[in-house]
Amino acid sequence: MPWPPKTPYLAVDGITKLFDKEGNFKGIVLIERKNPPVGLAIPGGFVEVGETVEEAVVREIKEEIGLDFNIERILGVFSKPDRDPRFHVVSVVFVGHAIGQPKASSDAKEAKVFKLEEIPFDKLVFDHADILKKFIGTL
Repeated sequence: MPWPPKTPYLAVDGITKLFDKEGNFKGIVLIERKNPPVGLAIPGGFVEVGETVEEAVVREIKEEIGLDFNIERILGVFSKPDRDPRFHVVSVVFVGHAIGQPKASSDAKEAKVFKLEEIPFDKLVFDHADILKKFIGTL
């Protein structure tokens, strides 16, 4: 094996459960992507050299939707080689919560809040429909 080895890219995604200031559950936040593949997605992005996956998901949520992400747990690691049409990406998916109103920035064209029963699974990119179905199955 050559050194350094060629490996997949490492990413994080954050299923963001949104609450209002009174503690009422509003739904989960999805973004409309600016860049291909276009569609709806769980907010997230690539881990930078020198940061942990936990630091990366908090940073990415802040960059994409402007909210402070409070990690609750890891939902899982998603690693099918074809899960991202651009290249092989492994994603550590976190579940967490935030309070406030999401505002799209960075790679997000728009940030939207969806009640669990209203998630448009057919508009999700990557393997995010499968990820959200697994998340809902854990509730």
